[in-house]
Formats: sequence, C-alpha cells, structure tokens
Amino acid sequence: MEHYIIICNSTQHMLNADKILKQNDIKTELIPAPSEYGSVCSTAIKINAYNVDVAEKLLKDNSISLKGIYPYKIRKLEGLIDKINKDLNDDLKTVLKKVENGIELTEDDIVVILSSSGDKNLSSIFRAADEMRKSVVGDIVDIRAAIEFSNICRKNCFYCGLRRDNLSVERYRMDIDEIVQTAKELKKMGIKTVILQSGEDPWYTEDKIIEIIKKIKKETNMRITLSIGERNQEEYKHFREAGANNFLLKIETTNREIFKNIHPDDDFDYRVKCSEWLRENGYVNGNGNIIGLPGQTARDIAKDILFFKDMGIHMVGIGPFVPATGTPLETYPHGDVEMTLKTVAATRLVLKNVFIPATTALATVDKDAQVKALMAGANTIMLISTPSKYRSRYKIYSNKNMVDLQTAYRAVIKAGRKMPPYINLDYIKDSK
Repeated sequence: MEHYIIICNSTQHMLNADKILKQNDIKTELIPAPSEYGSVCSTAIKINAYNVDVAEKLLKDNSISLKGIYPYKIRKLEGLIDKINKDLNDDLKTVLKKVENGIELTEDDIVVILSSSGDKNLSSIFRAADEMRKSVVGDIVDIRAAIEFSNICRKNCFYCGLRRDNLSVERYRMDIDEIVQTAKELKKMGIKTVILQSGEDPWYTEDKIIEIIKKIKKETNMRITLSIGERNQEEYKHFREAGANNFLLKIETTNREIFKNIHPDDDFDYRVKCSEWLRENGYVNGNGNIIGLPGQTARDIAKDILFFKDMGIHMVGIGPFVPATGTPLETYPHGDVEMTLKTVAATRLVLKNVFIPATTALATVDKDAQVKALMAGANTIMLISTPSKYRSRYKIYSNKNMVDLQTAYRAVIKAGRKMPPYINLDYIKDSK
C-alpha cells in the first residue's frame, strides 16, 4: 500500500495536524522524520496515499504550516546480497533479501536475525545494518553528554543499583546551580544535547525541573533530554513547554511477566501510557531495552523492537544486563554482547531512521563493544559528564566504564566513522 508523509514546520503544527486528521477519521502514524527533510520537525505524519488530497485541504483550512507532503520512500539496499557473504543460512538469506528490496520485516524475520550464529551469518547481519545506517543517517556519530544529577530513587527495581533499598550506595543530589554550571562546561566542548539523568527522586519537583530546564536554555541554548522516569501527564506537558526537547524512558522489556518480575512497584500499562504522553507532547521520544534479563527470549526482544516501531520511537537505547551490587540480581550473569549487537543491528534494519547509541553498558562488559556497535548500526555515543566527585556513586550497575570525549573519539575513529563538526576538538587534544 502506498503512503505519504506530512512534514510540518514546527512540532506544535505537527501535533495540531495529527489531531485534526484523527478527528476527521484519517488514520495517522507518527514516525521519525527522514533525515533528508531537515530538522524543522523531528516527527513526520504517515498517511495512506488515498487520504492525501483530503488531508492537504484539511490542514490548509486549519492554517497548519507545512514544509510539504511527500511520497513515503521505501528504504531499499540495492545490491546488498552481492556485498555480503553468499554462504548464509537460507532463512537469514531470505530475511536479508527482504531488507534489500525494502520489504518490512515481521516478528519471525527479526527472530531469525536474533537467532543467527556463526561468523559468516553475523558479519552479514552487521554489514546489512551498517549499510542501512549509512543510507539513512550517514557517517557522523552524534555525541551527547549525560549529567547524572541524583542517585536517589523512590523505586525498588531488582536490577538497578540505585534501587531504594540498596543501603550500600552513598546518595547525592546536585543543586540547580551546579547542574547548570556543568551544562555550561559541556557547551564549551561543543555538545549540542545535554541529558539530565537521575533516579526517580521526588525532591526534584515539577517546579525545580522546570527551573533547571529554563536556566540551561537561557545560559546555553542546548537541546535538553530528560531521563527522570515516570511522571504524570501534566508534568510531561509542562517540561516540554519549558523547553525540554527529548525524553528517555525505557520500557526495558515488553514481556509483561519479565517486567513484573524486575519491577516490583511499577505498572507495565502505566509505563506504556507515559511513552504515549511523551509522543503526544511532541518530544523526541527515547526508549530501549535490556538484553539478558532472566527468562528473556529472542522472540521477546523481537516484540520489543516492533513496540518501538509502533510507538514511533526516535532513539533506542540497547544495552546488556549488567549486575549491580546490592540488588536481587547481583549474582546473575551479564547479558550476552553478541545478542546485544544483533539487537542493535535488527533495530536499525526495522526502524531505520532512528538514533541508536553504542551504550555505556556495552563498554562496561566489553571495552571494544562500542566500536562493534558502531559497526553494527549504532550512530550515537553518550558521554558520562557527571562531576567527578559524584560519578562513582551513580551505580546503576557495577564497574561502570567511563566514557568521556577521548574515549568516544577513539571509538569513532576506530570504527571508521566521523566526529560531528560541532565538537571542539581542542578538548580531545587537551585530554591526550
């Protein structure tokens, strides 16, 4: 079935357009805007071709500012099969042929990718994902930086070292001026997006978070990603209005039973609802999963990937489970790096135009894994930029590897990729 995408000139116009179309019984799907249409709005509205004329008239009648309405481009990787190893498992070859021809992958197809083994099969999967990455987002690796401003959490998740009942953690909170000053230092490095990450700490009320957002915007004009957990619908709306651009809230797993087993005081449906609220408020919406959770299967992971697709997620964080001291899962083995890399690759092949980080968790389990992830479809690295006096206390898992600008630079160069032009390379040279 043929589709078109609607690109609006602002997020607010996009949200209004989506609402108007839905009110007039036109089925819409919010998807990450293809990179070739620029960054006027990070989200596009996908509609069936037969609704285009009616939709265009509705939007013009309601004074929606449009960049344009374009045919939805099917992403093909022509010649892919000729570039990869010919001696493949038949099922995998069939799946990669679908990728070559731009045919959407099914849950069963994703399971084939995730269940594949052997050097020839894996190298072909990673090559296909890297070709897709190059086609849709190019060679530049986006560099972002996280400020972990509080390790206090009201939740008691079984896998997380910040859990409420973990008495071995030395707790801290950064004050507002300290957070803003750290963001200003990142601005000097050239960082364009700062990630404000914490446990679910109720001390940071709605008003405090809004104050932090507004001060960082005023002092730096940086893009702001919030990663502060579950809040109510009005808070998400007010944070967006204050200037927050992105929000990262990971589902961790879409298997309800596993979710329940690792989240003793969370509700799966509420977590999903939070992601829906974030989408409705026009955030660049981040999500993700943990690979290697107890009881997890390849099909569970495939369902996660399709959940991200259905949600119109813009950024997917994929990392292996890493045990944390002082948690019920501290003796459980870490997640498999190979399965994590296959998940990165499958996510790129299914979601195509999204940000996929080479995560810190990967770097913690395998010092070369960030390079491997960049060569398997990832296109983002997040620096740990928490002030040094707090950094060692933010123990979401044990033995967390330090990812700074120098580390990121080495990974980017080793993977044959390019640093973004906005980074101040003097900071890399000074750190040698």
